[in-house]
Amino acid sequence: MTKIITTIAFFICSLLSAQGQFEQGMGKALQLWGEGKNTEASDLFERIAAAEKTSWLPNYYVSLVNTTTAFRTKDKEQMNLLLSKAQKSLDIEMDKNPNNAELLVMQAMIHTAWIAFDPMTNGQKLSGKVMELYGKAQTIAPENPRVVFGKAEFEIGGAQFWGTDTKPMCAQIEKAIGLFATFKPETVFSPTWGLERAQIAQKNCK
Repeated sequence: MTKIITTIAFFICSLLSAQGQFEQGMGKALQLWGEGKNTEASDLFERIAAAEKTSWLPNYYVSLVNTTTAFRTKDKEQMNLLLSKAQKSLDIEMDKNPNNAELLVMQAMIHTAWIAFDPMTNGQKLSGKVMELYGKAQTIAPENPRVVFGKAEFEIGGAQFWGTDTKPMCAQIEKAIGLFATFKPETVFSPTWGLERAQIAQKNCK
């Protein structure tokens, strides 16, 4: 009996220790990203993902860090490198849970990065897929501010390109800002980003 209790106690301590390591690692990686050390942050998120296979968040952040970096580069080789890494990490989690709205938004962002890099080549090929992803995400999580904002922001890009009215999308951006105020992330490391971008988009609307 004592042996069983000792084994259970050891198992619980191991779980607590692993949880502590996960939280420390995630905190450190987010700190690195906040300091603009994108490569170091991405590498650390990858190491956490390899060690912690039950959480979708480390791979999600590998994808997010590399995709947001890709939006700021004009070098094709670098784009391929960043977005391939983002896609590979996202695919791992999408295979596990294709109905996670945050992952669907992430996939839409990867496609959007490709469109922004080369609209003539990728616009027609990927725009429909982006709208499909946002549509699916909205069905799953209609109150998620990143879903509402991401869809509206993408639609504004299309409206500006074609010269159509952006008022309906601007109304959705207003809605997204309201949702950011009430949105409750599931965990301390769950995505919360997007409010600042939405506020900039709101100003551009006016």
